[in-house]
Amino acid sequence: MTAGIFIAAFCTNVTLAQNPLPDPADTVLTHFETNNPQSGIGVDVTDFVSVPMCYVGNQDLFVVIDSIDNTVDLVFRREKMYFDSTIRIVVDESKGRHDLDNVLRPKSVGYYDGYVLFIASAKKDSSYLAVCDMNGNIVKRLDFNCCSYAFKVFPDELIVFGRNQLGYDINVVSLADGIEGMQLGEGRSTRLHYHVPKQADRIRESDPIGIGLTVVAVSVVFLALLCISLILKGYGKLIMKTQDRKAKNSSVTKATDSSATPASQTSGEIYAAIAAAIYMYDEEMHDDENTVITIQKVERAWTPWNAKFYNMNRYFINKR
Repeated sequence: MTAGIFIAAFCTNVTLAQNPLPDPADTVLTHFETNNPQSGIGVDVTDFVSVPMCYVGNQDLFVVIDSIDNTVDLVFRREKMYFDSTIRIVVDESKGRHDLDNVLRPKSVGYYDGYVLFIASAKKDSSYLAVCDMNGNIVKRLDFNCCSYAFKVFPDELIVFGRNQLGYDINVVSLADGIEGMQLGEGRSTRLHYHVPKQADRIRESDPIGIGLTVVAVSVVFLALLCISLILKGYGKLIMKTQDRKAKNSSVTKATDSSATPASQTSGEIYAAIAAAIYMYDEEMHDDENTVITIQKVERAWTPWNAKFYNMNRYFINKR
């Protein structure tokens, strides 16, 4: 029994050594973690993602984005089994418009301190944050020169995150005067408009005079000319080798033909003699013919074959 107690105490000490007790200071939640329960304890992490729908429990309210009609719908549920009313907030009117890239469309919704908030953004660098009451009336609107798509509300500030054509934008608005008193301006908001520098700007910063760029350009041109000259030179050598090979083959063929010339001449004389003998033989086969032309007239007996009389219709003959 004593041995068992000793072993149990030893195992407990080992477990406590491997898993020490948490520090009470690390368990205190900051305001970031209070508004973002998904973040780890002791770490201030906030993810900026678009929220297409949210639910307000104390108001029994659903805030939903309708991307077809380009509206934000406030859906109230008065009882558990059915919905009572729906309020529609038109984000931007798009009927009859041709500049569809400039139409503002809802991207994210939220709820804070009795107000409904939503972000609307266009394809170009324009967006706005709207604050609406429970009746669907917009009581505050802040416009931004960027494509915003997400926001977060904290007790002392509101952060709007977006993107531009060359980078990203961060807008921080103070809530010291409440959500209805937030404004854009010096001392009330902060903005970071970041553009990814172009390659030309980076080269200009690293080489303001342009010496390096000149050296690189000249080197590239001379290297290209050198490569072209080497290619042409190698191609010329290849053509010369091909022509020399053809010339050697043709000289060997001519030498072979010249060595066979006496045999061909001898055979030609024999062929001429044979042709002459055949011609003389053919001439002796013909007899001497008389060149007098004789014309004989042949008389033929009459036949009714071509007689016109038999070709006439007898009906007409009898009628006469």
